[in-house]
Amino acid sequence: MGLRESAGERSIQGADDGAAVVAEQRPRRRVLDLAVRSPVLDDTVHARLLLPRHWARDAARRWPVLWLLHGAGVGADRHTAWSDHTDIEELTEDADVIVVMPDGGPCGNYTDWWNRGDGGAPKWETFHLAELRQILERGYRAGSDRAVAGNAMGGLGAMAYAARHRGMFRAAASFSGPVHTLHRDPDGLDVADLVELGVAIGASSLDWTDVWGDPAEQQTVWRQHNPYDLAGRLSGVRLHLSAGDGEPGPYDPRPSATDRDVVESLVSTVSREFAAKLGKLGIPVTTRFYKGTHTWPYWRRELRAALPGLLEEIS
Repeated sequence: MGLRESAGERSIQGADDGAAVVAEQRPRRRVLDLAVRSPVLDDTVHARLLLPRHWARDAARRWPVLWLLHGAGVGADRHTAWSDHTDIEELTEDADVIVVMPDGGPCGNYTDWWNRGDGGAPKWETFHLAELRQILERGYRAGSDRAVAGNAMGGLGAMAYAARHRGMFRAAASFSGPVHTLHRDPDGLDVADLVELGVAIGASSLDWTDVWGDPAEQQTVWRQHNPYDLAGRLSGVRLHLSAGDGEPGPYDPRPSATDRDVVESLVSTVSREFAAKLGKLGIPVTTRFYKGTHTWPYWRRELRAALPGLLEEIS
């Protein structure tokens, strides 16, 4: 099963702004990869779907949707990260849901970039929650019951999307996500450093302050996208948070005193701060804090732990 131009064999209705599927590939029975031409990204990007057993384009019914968001990283296979590194295909074999795994860019931060106040591309939030959502609902039988989860940068995206778009997601989970972007540590790593590093690696021709501006000078913009500041908007959403402490754990080979993972230590700190804020607001959250690092074996395990609750909320 190879690539085929969607306009040739069938007509798939696009998004309001003209975003459209330009090609599909079916590498496995349940796996459908889409290439989407996006005006708000000014590019063609990809999304992977895992389809339920009895899915059909012309079905009379719709299916709930689980969105899985990836972390920062370069390469053309970001939309396959959850398939490549976890057993999500096997775990959802009998689940009556559509799983959506979209590209989020190497350092997109699941946001419409501020771009020094001028806006414009890339608009990852608009691509996911307007363009791609509309395409899935109009051409792939996606329904309105949704959950969202992500690892690392994707965990930030999951909580930000659920908070910024009240009522769109019934459940949200963050695995090692930097969910308090304005956390400051004068003597160590903070989340702004992660944003700066991500842009330096993933989009070196751009300035990291194009994302949300300077965290001091444009603090209002940062707060508008910071899950910690938006925590009150998560009431009624089923929430799950997990993170390791940065110390070598059961999936880390040959632990030693020099193996501490500073990134995972940071996301553990901010995840605990976020959980405490939710607690003060009386918003329930399931937490799993453990010994471990910022690596896929832990996220594979944490997905298995969180998935039943995510599916229960939308199934």
